[in-house]
Amino acid sequence: MSLSRAERFECPYCMTINDIEVDEVNDFNQQQIVDCQICCSPIEVTVYDSEFGIKIVAKRDDE
Repeated sequence: MSLSRAERFECPYCMTINDIEVDEVNDFNQQQIVDCQICCSPIEVTVYDSEFGIKIVAKRDDE
């Protein structure tokens, strides 16, 4: 059984949909810096467990 699942978020720079693997045990309320799969800009990603499922907040690195 895998503890991670594929999720999607929108790049705040180029608005392209990106994929990310979320570890449901260790990734909640953690920040990570990932590069956009298209424009290669650094994105600050935070993963939350909400009442509606997994919520991903993606912000520009300079915000």
